Amino acid sequence: MPGLGPVLQQGRQLLTAALIARLRAAGCVFAEDEARLLLAAARSDADLEAYVRRREGGEPLEVILGWAEFCGLRVGVEPGVFVPRQRTALLVDLAVAGLPSGPDRRPVVLDLCCGTGAMGLAVAARVPCRLLAADLDPVAVGCARRNLADLGEVFEGDLFAPVPRALLGRIDVVLANAPYVPTGEVGLMPPEAHEHEPRVALDGGSDGLDVHRRIAADAPGWLAPGGRLLIEVAEPQVDEALDLFEAADLEARVHRDQDRDAVAVVGTRRTR
Repeated sequence: MPGLGPVLQQGRQLLTAALIARLRAAGCVFAEDEARLLLAAARSDADLEAYVRRREGGEPLEVILGWAEFCGLRVGVEPGVFVPRQRTALLVDLAVAGLPSGPDRRPVVLDLCCGTGAMGLAVAARVPCRLLAADLDPVAVGCARRNLADLGEVFEGDLFAPVPRALLGRIDVVLANAPYVPTGEVGLMPPEAHEHEPRVALDGGSDGLDVHRRIAADAPGWLAPGGRLLIEVAEPQVDEALDLFEAADLEARVHRDQDRDAVAVVGTRRTR
C-alpha cells in the first residue's frame, strides 16, 4: 500500500493547478506567485476560497494578504489605502544614497503623501534618521502609524501643513509619491487600482502634476541647504516636472530605472 505522502502531494499539486487556472482566468499576470502566497496565507479551505473569490473580484492581492513586499520588507496594507508599487523603490535608493550620516548627524526625512508609510519605513531600515510622514487621508494615516510605530511620527493633513514649523529649513530629504495619473486616465488603470484604491491617491489633475506643483512650490522653505525633493512621475511628464522644479529654484535631475519601469525627478535646494 503506498504511503500517504505521495497521495497528499498529488492532491496539493492538483489544488495548486486549479487555483492557478482560476487566477489566470481572472487576469492575474503572476498567477503562479499569487497562488503560492494565497495557499500560504489560508488557514482553511474556506479561507482559501474566500481569498480567491476576492481576487477574482479584482481586490488587490496585497489587501487580501494584509501586506506588501517593498524593498525587502513586509509593509502592512489595509483596505482603502494605496498599495506601494515596486517602481517606487527607486525613490528610496536615491534618498538613501545622498543622505548625510555620521555620529553627530541624524538626517531628517519626510515621507509626504505617505500612504502606508512604505518609503519612510524602507529608508529608516537602511539609514538611522529622524523620520516623519504625512498624508491627507485618515485611513492611510492610521495604517502608516501602525507600520512606523516607534520609528517615526505620522501627521494627518494636507501636504506640509501638519509638519511642525520648527523643521522649516531643516529637512534633508522629502520623498513624495504623490498622485500623478491624469484625471482622464484614472479609469484606464487596472480595476484593482481604480476600483479599490482611493481616488485621492491616484488622480493628479488634468496633466497629473497638480499636487507636484504645490509640493515643489513649498518644498524649498522646508529643505535644508543641499536638501532634496524626490518625486515619481511618468515619462511623458518629465519635461514639465523639470520646469516646475526649476521654477521653484531647485536644481533638477532625472533618474530612470528601466528594470523597474521607474522615473524619478530630484530637486536639490541650492546652497547660495
